[in-house]
Amino acid sequence: MLPVNAGPGGRWRDHRQVVNGIVWKIRTGADWRDVPERYGPWQTLYQRFRRWTADGTWDRLLACIQVHEDAAGAVDWSVTCVDSTIVRAHQHAAGARKKGNGRGRKPHRTPRRSDGPGAG
Repeated sequence: MLPVNAGPGGRWRDHRQVVNGIVWKIRTGADWRDVPERYGPWQTLYQRFRRWTADGTWDRLLACIQVHEDAAGAVDWSVTCVDSTIVRAHQHAAGARKKGNGRGRKPHRTPRRSDGPGAG
């Protein structure tokens, strides 16, 4: 499932070690530079994460895991996940202007610059 090192240059660091480091970084929310040294250089983890994101490796891994777990009956497809990008807040939560006669509130005035002789 994971890409092989077919290009020129040195050997790749062990995939298991790199994947564990990437998972640690994502799980903790830490910066790449704060990944523990036991996972290897943070630059390696970052470059591999970016490369595998661009070439679709993570998508293929997820699809493979879903197929495997679904075949084992471990996936509950009835669970609904709500992403915050599609949830809309009520208009009052967004700071919308209130309707009504506005009693007790002063009208909003924009300051004007004086055109008099003392104006700079």
